Amino acid sequence: MSFMKGISPIRRTTNYLNASPLVLKRRVKILTVNFNENEEEEHHKGARDFVFWNLPQVQYKNPNVQIVTFRNLTPSPFITCFLEDNSKILFDVDSQSNKEIMDRLVKTVGKSKELLEEEALASEAKSNPANFCRRLGFDRHCICEMPGQVPCPIMVPVPKHWRGKWWNQGHRYEEE
Repeated sequence: MSFMKGISPIRRTTNYLNASPLVLKRRVKILTVNFNENEEEEHHKGARDFVFWNLPQVQYKNPNVQIVTFRNLTPSPFITCFLEDNSKILFDVDSQSNKEIMDRLVKTVGKSKELLEEEALASEAKSNPANFCRRLGFDRHCICEMPGQVPCPIMVPVPKHWRGKWWNQGHRYEEE
């Protein structure tokens, strides 16, 4: 498993990526993180840890949001969220830990737990065209109703060489 090599390979597992509590609201289009990588600047440590540990989770949970990091360009760390109405929200994250930063983002620009639960229920209720069985409430009673599928054996007999039992019992060697 080549993905389990390198610094902190746990960050690349799907369980870890799904564990993020931050799902951004639809109106957030761009999220930027500004910090310095210099180890001597302790007030940037929380932003560095946020980028290292939490930013992959945020990217995984929010694929339609552009996330940009600006390194070594600012005297104090901050996060900017650009919204779809061209306004922006600035977060000063000076001397905060990555957990404090995450909690603050969840409270301010994240979806609430109730909204996430409602969206999960709505996505489960969507009709999937691959589902069939009228007893269970789907539109089709059988897969044979889909164009391009084999018709029902009740209507049109299936050729013998397509039948697994006939083929596996050795009848394929008999002459018809």
